[in-house]
Amino acid sequence: MTRYSASFGSVVAVIVVAHLGSLSGAGGSLSGTVRVIGSPSNADAVVYLQHASGTFTPPAKPTDLDQRNMQFSPHVLPVVLGTIVRFLNNDSTSHNIFSPDNEQYNLGTLPQRETKTYTFGKCAKVPCVYTQLCHVHPEMEAYIVVLQNPFFGVSRTDGRYQIDDVPPGHYVVGMWHSKLIAQSKVVTIEAGKPAIVDF
Repeated sequence: MTRYSASFGSVVAVIVVAHLGSLSGAGGSLSGTVRVIGSPSNADAVVYLQHASGTFTPPAKPTDLDQRNMQFSPHVLPVVLGTIVRFLNNDSTSHNIFSPDNEQYNLGTLPQRETKTYTFGKCAKVPCVYTQLCHVHPEMEAYIVVLQNPFFGVSRTDGRYQIDDVPPGHYVVGMWHSKLIAQSKVVTIEAGKPAIVDF
């Protein structure tokens, strides 16, 4: 059962303000704010370039998704296609690791201090969103968002995000949030010039 199609039931306004910071080289930085009207927090929105030219190698080391204080941490984890995610359990109780989305997986029960890994390389079309759940504790929930490239950022509670080292060019900037309909806007990144995108 997927869990990322709900809405707040009221008018939802999302504002993404993007600008280029000072440049040290050919790349620019994309930053801004995501505002979700009707929610006490603007955190956990993933802002990303839908497509960037080139081939992007996932990190050599696994990216961690922890289980701590009966919660997944972080709540939202964006990764590049092909990334190995290492699931940790830092609670005193056992947890289960599974996702009902896309190709689906169930990594079984994870006792305290043990780890398991999964490679997110099977998406037919990115972004792929995996709702991360625990059979033992159904209140636990997180999201792994698999993307084509490493140009992404996650909004904080105040809604601010940052994407560094973006090559100049024309892009579609996407925005994903577990409680909102995905949205996108076109943006042009030019070296040394600010770019603003409002949703």
